[in-house]
Amino acid sequence: MEPAAYRKQIFTPFSSENGVFPLHEIAISAHTRENQGKLVDCMTDYRRGRQSFLLPQPVTITAWASVAGKKEVEGPLSHTFDVKCRDTYFGQKTWEQAEKQMQQLALRKLADKAGLTLSDFGAVFSGDLLNQCIGSSFTLRNTGVPHLGLYGACSTMAESLLLASMTVGGGFSDRVVAMTSSHFASCERQYRFPLGYGGQRTPTSQWTVTGSGAALLCRQGKGPAITACTMGTVTDLGVKDANNMGCAMAPAALSTIKAHFADLHTGPEDFDRIVTGDLGQVGMEALLELARLEGLSLGGKLMDCGTTVFDNQAQDVHSGGSGCGCSAITLCGYLLDQLNSGKWKRILFCGTGALLSPTSTQQGLPIPGVCHAVSISGGR
Repeated sequence: MEPAAYRKQIFTPFSSENGVFPLHEIAISAHTRENQGKLVDCMTDYRRGRQSFLLPQPVTITAWASVAGKKEVEGPLSHTFDVKCRDTYFGQKTWEQAEKQMQQLALRKLADKAGLTLSDFGAVFSGDLLNQCIGSSFTLRNTGVPHLGLYGACSTMAESLLLASMTVGGGFSDRVVAMTSSHFASCERQYRFPLGYGGQRTPTSQWTVTGSGAALLCRQGKGPAITACTMGTVTDLGVKDANNMGCAMAPAALSTIKAHFADLHTGPEDFDRIVTGDLGQVGMEALLELARLEGLSLGGKLMDCGTTVFDNQAQDVHSGGSGCGCSAITLCGYLLDQLNSGKWKRILFCGTGALLSPTSTQQGLPIPGVCHAVSISGGR
């Protein structure tokens, strides 16, 4: 569909009815009057409700790449990963350097699959779970690629897609990369206990995915397309257990899913899958129960990356996978492959994040959660 037709079909221009002054009531310079038609087009209101927005035109995901560690390669999605490594250090001296290496591998593989070089990327939106997001910043040092560092905990993949789609859809760049990563060993050391401590894992705990995913968003091209997004709000129902992050994030997931449905007048029937980032088995059950209490049925469409990336029983990961890399490698492999092949027509990708820190946990504070949603349609 041509951009003009797309806008005419789904967007409502500024009007006094929605609380914005009509264009003719705005003082416009002589120079601007000559381009009044263009200004009307630029000032179209793409907001929907309080949290959501439609894009001026679909933003295409033209290429994607994933890097996976040893345990992930042994899981059910192994065939969807681009780079597989059985060395948890990825040839580096430390786990933190290994995470940097994963992102570099993902970025290079993405460029190769797109037939581009790093200099062709307008910007990279990326983040990770390391302090000050050093995995992302060290990945991009001296590359000359503009970088916007993000921290949304495990929701970072969805957050980077949301912001990258705004950047591309708004005409500020032609090609933007959304990328994130996590590493089991570095995450355990930072948020829980060093591996050498040998602490017992509770049944509600999850296994941080060692992996990195990257997606290239473009104004033109073929592939799955992002059409709408919902920005999440920070939700806190008082969960304090750092080994039960699924339950801490479930209320945020429900809040964002409800907002997306209400703002964009959609429902479970409009999606092949409603995909959460890393609630795990316990968090999924909590989400379904919270939804039931509010009278919302997800129509059997709910799927979680944390229960998909691993075989929970055979691999003994307790409640499932977690971490930024969990949703990243599931999306930049299995999910986008399903959309691109035409097996699915549309998914709602809901990245979930637990916004805790070692300090907040040690001080006994509850764990706030956040969830960002991105509507992705099949290949075009």
